[in-house]
Amino acid sequence: MPAKNAFYAQSGGVTATINTTACAVIETARKHRKKIGKVYAGRDGIIGALTEDLYDTSKESPAAIRALRYTPGGAFGSCRYKLKGLEENRAQYERLIEVFKAHDIGYFFYNGGNDSADTSHKISQIAEKLGYPLVCIGVPKTVDNDLAVTDCCPGFGSVAKYVSISIREAGYDVGSMCRTSTRVFVLEVMGRHAGWITAACGLAAEKEGDDPHILLFPEIPFDQERFLARVDETIRRYGHCTVAVSEGLRWPDGRFLSESGLKDAFGHAQLGGVAPMIAHLVQDKLKQKYHWAVADYLQRSARHIASKTDVLQSYAVGKAAVELAVKGVSGVMPIIVRKSSKPYRWEVGVAQLKDVANKEKFMPRDFITEDGFHITAKCREYLAPLVVGEDYPPYRNGLPAFVKMKKVAVPKKLNTPFKI
Repeated sequence: MPAKNAFYAQSGGVTATINTTACAVIETARKHRKKIGKVYAGRDGIIGALTEDLYDTSKESPAAIRALRYTPGGAFGSCRYKLKGLEENRAQYERLIEVFKAHDIGYFFYNGGNDSADTSHKISQIAEKLGYPLVCIGVPKTVDNDLAVTDCCPGFGSVAKYVSISIREAGYDVGSMCRTSTRVFVLEVMGRHAGWITAACGLAAEKEGDDPHILLFPEIPFDQERFLARVDETIRRYGHCTVAVSEGLRWPDGRFLSESGLKDAFGHAQLGGVAPMIAHLVQDKLKQKYHWAVADYLQRSARHIASKTDVLQSYAVGKAAVELAVKGVSGVMPIIVRKSSKPYRWEVGVAQLKDVANKEKFMPRDFITEDGFHITAKCREYLAPLVVGEDYPPYRNGLPAFVKMKKVAVPKKLNTPFKI
């Protein structure tokens, strides 16, 4: 059979290592020219497929593709766009197949999280229903580390490294000034429902009294009085208190502390500003001087201090995705399988997309201390290997030398535009 082209796209919030996966997909595809012709990248994720806005990655040099390995962001653009159910909006799926037919696309690689796995699963189903031969592979990434089945998520290890280093450094700063200045520092990190990034902050505290002193997880309902008592006690013992809090911290009735009332493109509650809420609470009730920070996009784009483990895993899942596809395996996602923690050993496994789509992996209760304010030794054993190793990008004039793609557009073949 003649080689078919491939479609690759990036979805959702990007990570420091999502382009590492893109590098792996494109480099591996170029090694299988008998099966895969060109790799077309979707402009701004799945939207690019719907609007027939495709980039021809064959126009990018091997050096440029290789440089994706250490470049943050989404090289081809990403999106937050959730396809509706097959019967709810069949036209979307028929449009995708129409675009794939027009460009002789026989392979579909979607690099994203829970919702992206759902999209990949739905597209594999509609392709089968419509009798179009399409190999669909979900490729995992998410800073939230909340994908089901996989031991960890590509993208998470680098965020974990960034936040644990950041709060350790901030703790030294606050500790040096606490006698006459700031005594409480609050760092807000990502994590809507799962507290994995908050837990990673806890890696910085290797012994009693180390920063951070308090972790606030979305899995543990926020008890205001217990929290304030712990802050007060910590200041009396150590002179200052550092706190890491998940954006998804909830009241006992299930409401987010920082819910704005707005929704994002996936229909999720729009959150914003739990760190200042916690900091102001400390000031109002305990009369302590505070500072707060929101890691926000910095935590997920910090390629300059990426975890080497994460980089290796991000490349491995991209490579495995292509190798599965050329064997004709469809409706699956390559995952990370942990073989042992000490020493740390892992390999790439395979999961069915239906077992990953729209499922979330939360922090196990035995990963959180009984009082709900920190991580256990078991959690530390799980997290510690994921931040190990450095994989610095090349530097030029003192700054990281990242790459930007030429993004050569593929000529459109359809006469019918598609409105998003």
